[in-house]
Amino acid sequence: MRKCDATGDDGASLPTISETDVSMQRRIVYLVTEDWYFLSHRLPMARAARDVGFDVHVATRLVDGRGAIEAEGFSAHPLSWRRGSTSPLANAMAIRELRRLFRDLQPAIVHNIAMKPTVLGSLSALRLRDTAVVNSIAGLGTLFLGQSTANRLLRTALEHTLSRLMNRLRTRVVVQNPDDQQRFVELGTKPSQIVLIPGSGVDTDLIRATREPAPPIKAAFVGRMLEDKGLRCLLRAHELLRTRGIELELILAGAPDPENSSSIGADELRTWSKLPGIEWRGHIDDIDALWREVHFAVLPSRREGMPLSLLEAASAGRAMVASDAPGCREIAREGETALTHRVDDARALAEALARMATDTELRLRLATRARQLVEERFSARAIGEQTVALYESLLTEST
Repeated sequence: MRKCDATGDDGASLPTISETDVSMQRRIVYLVTEDWYFLSHRLPMARAARDVGFDVHVATRLVDGRGAIEAEGFSAHPLSWRRGSTSPLANAMAIRELRRLFRDLQPAIVHNIAMKPTVLGSLSALRLRDTAVVNSIAGLGTLFLGQSTANRLLRTALEHTLSRLMNRLRTRVVVQNPDDQQRFVELGTKPSQIVLIPGSGVDTDLIRATREPAPPIKAAFVGRMLEDKGLRCLLRAHELLRTRGIELELILAGAPDPENSSSIGADELRTWSKLPGIEWRGHIDDIDALWREVHFAVLPSRREGMPLSLLEAASAGRAMVASDAPGCREIAREGETALTHRVDDARALAEALARMATDTELRLRLATRARQLVEERFSARAIGEQTVALYESLLTEST
């Protein structure tokens, strides 16, 4: 290990600083439940950190993503946890595993992404005096939507835990929309601890605006196949369109998520795909090709953090039909970039789909503004700059 020697003004030798020590001063660990989620949603911010000299480590459940993570110059650390597990014993074992990893790496910053990493990662970092903690909450999720007794009890316990963890020194909670920002204030988080960064960014140089394809008119839903994404409402709306004689081909692109309680199974999705005008394609890798094929995007979700599918659609120069829900409304702005509808209102959704499918001039006007908006506010470059600025501020903040 090479040493960096230095002398003071009087010629006396100063303590040496090793390359390893310098690396630790700018070492960041991204804690994520699944490798695919890091690669699909958080890669731009990690690249931004790497490009300004951070030593980037990714701790996650590794399935197929190790090669892609390491190809970026990041260090990958496998975790044995599962995203959907709520077992107290499993969570205790996860905390033990994380404490050992954090003790070995001694990171300057731990960046926890989503709810489970936020809670377990924050608890695991309590003993790290010199480590700052960033908690990114990408929407408040199924737990905050469900009304079952179990959900309400777990939500109460979680809210109490979050209010204590989020207010620690050198800790920040990053939210993606103003609704979630207000929710954390209501949970007791100090406003000074909350940072609003709208999403993870989309590569506007990679996903470029293209001309509309020729008819027939097609719309695409992109995302996990979840009830909470409004898929059943979307099917009812599509059926209403057909009763009115309006032809719209609907492509569903995404896979089920068995670890999510609102996941729709593959058998049911295959049945949907047999209905007139509906095609389920499962997971797709070439999102750019999909947006070139369709005329507009649709996302009737009940709640989002900042929906990547809409950001990518906007980057591709496509108008949107979306629910007027937290997260969605930040990019899908009524009459500006999108047509919006009330959550779980199939008739209102059908009306918006009908207008978008039959009015070419409207689609093109909304699409042009959507591309402009994503360039101005949601590009990977803009989000990366905001994220790096947060990291740098935490490095200089006194403990």
